[in-house]
Amino acid sequence: MMITVIIPCYRSENTIGQVVDDVKREIMVRKDNKYQIILVNDCSPDNTFAVIEKLTSEDKNIIGIDLAKNYGQNRARMAAVPYIEGDVAVCMDDDGQHPAREIYKLIDKINDGYDLVYAHFTERKQSPFRFLASRLNTWMLEFTGAKIKGIYNSSFLAWSKFACQSLKEYHSPFPSAGAYLMNSTNRVTNVEVKHHERISGSSGYTLKKLVNLWLVEITNFSLVPLRFASLTGICISGAGGIWGLCMIIKKILNPRIAVGYTSTMAVLLFIGGMIMLILGLIGEYIGKIYMTLSDMPQYIIREEINVRR
Repeated sequence: MMITVIIPCYRSENTIGQVVDDVKREIMVRKDNKYQIILVNDCSPDNTFAVIEKLTSEDKNIIGIDLAKNYGQNRARMAAVPYIEGDVAVCMDDDGQHPAREIYKLIDKINDGYDLVYAHFTERKQSPFRFLASRLNTWMLEFTGAKIKGIYNSSFLAWSKFACQSLKEYHSPFPSAGAYLMNSTNRVTNVEVKHHERISGSSGYTLKKLVNLWLVEITNFSLVPLRFASLTGICISGAGGIWGLCMIIKKILNPRIAVGYTSTMAVLLFIGGMIMLILGLIGEYIGKIYMTLSDMPQYIIREEINVRR
């Protein structure tokens, strides 16, 4: 079996060498297997690509890809898809939190007939902020139907040959590989995996990046947000009509009632806020349509190393 391992790299000059060594050592435990490692430098500001160049010069089974700008983990992962040669592809992080010794847990599940296998970390070695953001993201994706209920997403995952071929046909400028595959196959599962501490450094995810990731995933493959906006508009209009009717009746029955400034402002602010929220959701979809029609690329590659044409 040929196993492809995809590792997006960002600020990992001090970790990626050890991660690659661990991956190679673990894959070769089963001596009949071969490996291909694809390292994607997501325009890291440190010397990450210099380390990748060194690794590729020492091992021709390692492919190095240097992106022209920082696109984020999803697009960096998609940049590796055209180069996949393996019967199964494993995606993992560059910081050592995803244990190489657990790779075959994911691969064996793929061999059982699954197309997409996610690692489920029973104990996460991450900050409370990341933990809460992950939980909120999971709940929202399940609510909008962008994710299968009961499946835990993670960036440590495996794709089957079928999944890899499907992703090679996926050219959206706003990629969400997991949501795309969950709309392509129901052969999706989890395996329990231990979560390690980082070798060094800290998470590159900020609140802004997490919100952007969340918006991409819930609007890529679901119309639920738009339907929620329509339903909210109907409910607010109905409530406003009933409230107005009640105020008219009260005024008729008791002409001395003064018009309430506070209640009026509260209603106006609430309705104004909902209108802005709904317009924002609609704008998100319209923006994606515009960018897609403009043929915006998923990513642009500056340099490739060890690529066989």
